Amino acid sequence: MQPLIDLHTHTIASGHAYSTIQEMAQAAAQKGLQFLGITEHAPTLPGACNSIYFRNLHIVPREMYGIRLLLGVELNILDTTGRLDLDEKHYECCDIRIAGIHSLCWEGGSRTQNTDGMLAAIHSPWTHIISHPGDGTAELDFDPIVRAARETQTLLEINSSSMIPSRHKEVARPNNLEILRLCRKYDIPVILGSDAHISFSIADYRYALPLLEEIHFPDELVMNYWPKQALEYMNITL
Repeated sequence: MQPLIDLHTHTIASGHAYSTIQEMAQAAAQKGLQFLGITEHAPTLPGACNSIYFRNLHIVPREMYGIRLLLGVELNILDTTGRLDLDEKHYECCDIRIAGIHSLCWEGGSRTQNTDGMLAAIHSPWTHIISHPGDGTAELDFDPIVRAARETQTLLEINSSSMIPSRHKEVARPNNLEILRLCRKYDIPVILGSDAHISFSIADYRYALPLLEEIHFPDELVMNYWPKQALEYMNITL
């Protein structure tokens, strides 16, 4: 099947990405997408955009080159309490909100403590997607995370970028397989993420798709194939 959405991408505003919003939208149109999420890194990550960036998102057209844009943020889960690095007035400016653990701004603990932090972020009413939970930055117990995602209708991301060999995240592939097996067991959907930091990488799921095939993951649970259902599931109104 043809993926129709990519909800986790970054532009030059994130400080370590290399394309503009227009370039990203054009590339998404060329790849046949219907929806593109642009989720800039929140301010705690070194080099990321200032919080005022998110307050000014209202000026950006939400449709370009036939692509519907969802503009938002990839929040940092800062510690084992699940603390996030923006506040409600900024969340309200964003069409979509992702939350993830990044090594440069994460204060972790034991596996249990790390899992508690992730669970708190999942239970935040502002979180739509958890980015790259399987990349190995923090040791986690995936069963309670998957069950919490089902309870809150938060999508867990299978992040293709984290499995690129040059990134040397050796546990990313087995971790993502475990997440997929649990999601299949509990019959809950996932979202594939490119985590594109340049326009050419939009909807590049080359390392994620083989995992779906390997464990015969049901197409109906892959939200990239079902854009309207994905937005309804996350309670996102355009």
